[in-house]
Amino acid sequence: MDKKLILLVEDDAVFAQVMSRALERRDFIVILASNLDAARLAIASHDHDYAIVDLNLSGHSSLELIPLLKAKRPTSPVLMLTGYASIATAVEAIKLGADNYLAKPADANDILTALSVTSQSEHTALSIQQPMSVRRLEWEHIQKVLKENDGNISATARQLNMHRRTLQRKLQKKPVAG
Repeated sequence: MDKKLILLVEDDAVFAQVMSRALERRDFIVILASNLDAARLAIASHDHDYAIVDLNLSGHSSLELIPLLKAKRPTSPVLMLTGYASIATAVEAIKLGADNYLAKPADANDILTALSVTSQSEHTALSIQQPMSVRRLEWEHIQKVLKENDGNISATARQLNMHRRTLQRKLQKKPVAG
C-alpha cells in the first residue's frame, strides 16, 4: 500500500507537530508549511493527496490557497481548519473549492473523518460538527471585532455597543467549547 501525502498548512507549531505525528502514525507522509509562502512552494513542488489548511496563518487569511490547491490537484480533498469558525468563512471556503470545514479543537480522527469524501453529494457538503452555542458565537464575534480593531479594547467595545469593562471581563474568560 502506497503512503498518501498530506499537505498540512498550520502556523501553530505545537498543533502542527502533534498533528504531523498522529498522521504519520496512521501511515501518511506529512508535508508541513507554516506560512503562505511555504504553502505556495509546497503546493508547487508536491503532489498532495489531501490538504489541511488553517484559515488564519499569523494574521493572514489562507483562503487564497484553496484555488491553488484545486488547480494543482482538482480531485484531492481540501479541509479548511479554523479556531475562528464562522458561517461567512465557511461559505467562502466552500465557494473557493474547499471540500470541508472543521472548527478547532479537532484531533486526527476528526480531521481524517472530515477528509473522507465518499460521494459527490458529500463532496460539496458543508460540515461543521455541531451548531455553536450562543455563548461560543458571542465569543467568536468578539474575537473577530477585536481583530478588526487591531486589539484595541476601547474601539471594540464602542463597535459592540458594550461597556469597556464588560468586554474586558468577557475577554478574560476562556473560549466556550462548542
